[in-house]
Amino acid sequence: MTSSADPPAPAAGRGQRLKLLAVTACPTGIAHTYMAAEKLQQAAEALGHDIKVETQGSIGAENVLSDNDVSEADGVIIAADTDVDRSRFAGKRVLSVGVAEGIHHPERLIERVREAPVYEPRGGAGSGAGPVPVARGALPGGGKGRGVTYKALMNGVSYMIPFVVVGGLLIAVSLALGGEPRADGGLVIPDGSFWKHVFDIGDIGFKLMIPILSGYIAYAIADRPALVPGMVGGWIANTGALYDSESGAGFIGAIVTGFLAGYVVLWIKKVDVPRFVRPIMPVIVIPVLATSVVGLFFIYVLGRPISWVFEHLTSWLGGLTGTSAALLGVILGLMIAFDMGGPVNKTAFLFGAGLVSRNPEIMGMCAAAIPVPPLGQGLATVLRRGMFDEQERETGLAALFMGFFGITEGAIPFAAARPARVIPANMLGGAVAGAIAGLAAVTDSVPHGGPIVAVLGAVGGVPMFLIAVAVGTVVTALATVSLMAVGSSAAGRAAVRRAGVGARAGAAVAPVAVARGTDEAGVPARPGTPGAPPEVLSGYLTEATVLRELAAGDKAAAIREMAELLAVTGKVRDVDALLDAALAREELGTTGLGEEIAIPHAKTDAVTAPVVGFARSAGGIEWGALDGSPARLVFMIAVPEAAAGDEHLRILALLARKLLDAGFRERLSGAGDVDAILRVLGEIR
Repeated sequence: MTSSADPPAPAAGRGQRLKLLAVTACPTGIAHTYMAAEKLQQAAEALGHDIKVETQGSIGAENVLSDNDVSEADGVIIAADTDVDRSRFAGKRVLSVGVAEGIHHPERLIERVREAPVYEPRGGAGSGAGPVPVARGALPGGGKGRGVTYKALMNGVSYMIPFVVVGGLLIAVSLALGGEPRADGGLVIPDGSFWKHVFDIGDIGFKLMIPILSGYIAYAIADRPALVPGMVGGWIANTGALYDSESGAGFIGAIVTGFLAGYVVLWIKKVDVPRFVRPIMPVIVIPVLATSVVGLFFIYVLGRPISWVFEHLTSWLGGLTGTSAALLGVILGLMIAFDMGGPVNKTAFLFGAGLVSRNPEIMGMCAAAIPVPPLGQGLATVLRRGMFDEQERETGLAALFMGFFGITEGAIPFAAARPARVIPANMLGGAVAGAIAGLAAVTDSVPHGGPIVAVLGAVGGVPMFLIAVAVGTVVTALATVSLMAVGSSAAGRAAVRRAGVGARAGAAVAPVAVARGTDEAGVPARPGTPGAPPEVLSGYLTEATVLRELAAGDKAAAIREMAELLAVTGKVRDVDALLDAALAREELGTTGLGEEIAIPHAKTDAVTAPVVGFARSAGGIEWGALDGSPARLVFMIAVPEAAAGDEHLRILALLARKLLDAGFRERLSGAGDVDAILRVLGEIR
């Protein structure tokens, strides 16, 4: 492999036949990955160049570039919306862009790579020697700012989740197995005991989760040099003593420091520095400077207001002690559930804890609200599994366990991933729990919450306490799934219901399922026999799941219509759950591929077996495609969780590759009836 110490290769002449390499990748699947690869290959062939393209989809890397490929290459094009390791391309001209550029402007990329900067791994951070990885910071040609923000946030959450789970479960287990009842009904773990050490290990995990969240948000924005500033900033945000606050800023502060650190590092990287300074930029200059800026900014600019809020909230609560118990319970419940360990939560908790001996009813309100966020989020993952990915469902089970032991932080991964939906749902459930506990005059004689304190006898009015917790939990769970569903479908689902699309679609499709491809007795003909339709996509797509014309006029309504089309196969247990899963997938990134194609898809146990549907829209449906084209050819793929691996991706890959053929798309658009459509679809191999 060429070393970065080698002299830069001269720019290739315009008439020279180039040997090019490319890497394509997209974050949520493989359709865009293969489309970009095919477009680059077609463009290179048309321009008279050689190109080898490595695809990095969810199914793994294919057509992997070898050391020999790299050593002989004149240039490398990276068309990706995920981080691609560029160290193997040291000394080569590297052009890094979003996957959309690879799909829509492949010829332009091939021309641009001739003049692309030579990648120097030791000097790239802040030297301008190479473009910043696509998934870090602004995506050149790669999509909207919201996508960058979302991916950075989810990167932090994904790294934080193991710390939440390990820390929370170790604390809960140590309390359950090593805690000894106190006279006041609480639990204490004896110092120096085995379970005290387990508790301390769990406590360390909990303390680390906030810096980890901040650090990996920053890392997703500006790569490795941002990791230390992000983590240190997160630790400062969570350490209130550094800015004269009795409570740290919690996970909300960590989100702030993560984005602040990431963009500070990106700004420093843009500074042009002498060549001899470049090697120390990513390991010394950038981390030291960015860490200082982020830390001091938080302490002197953001920390003071946090301290002020904590102090004045405490005073304000003190003035409410003589008001309605229900009102005070609502306020305390809202505060407990708001930031789960942050200054607002800590203010309410410490206010209740300080009055345990004089007014235990106030701690009773707090104790009822404390477990509601983790229990509610855990219950939501059980009620609507299709709305959550596998990691979230596992975290949900851990959250249920943590909630039982009064560990509110078990809900933080959900709140950090979807703050606009989860935090209001948590607050609603917390307010309900607090109000019920207040009205029932529930008491708690220890500064802790959750069902565990009732089990240990620290609660007065146990039945009403448990009712308060249960009702609050259910309210949070239902509010969470409702807000997620509303956010996914927006106004489209309401439009579907008003228009009665589902009824029309079902009525239009059901007779086709019986009449087409059957013998006189109504028994489906086998593929290969006279009159039988061709087998398409291993039989997952049949005449029953083909619709000549969609009635829907927007994306959400179209997805519902497609879900109901798939339901005629008998493989769909729950149309609404399938719809929710498909819309949740759309939130991760549009499935509109461009070229008037959309492939909505879902992995959900709402279906019992893989099933694929196809429909056309003469007028086109706005799908948010990268090229702005409306979707006229719509495929929908649904697979159960157990079969979601390679089969799901194989179907996507087959469709994406075939749909790049303009002739195929033209034949599919022009097919006159369902039989003709099936004959064209039979070309997919």
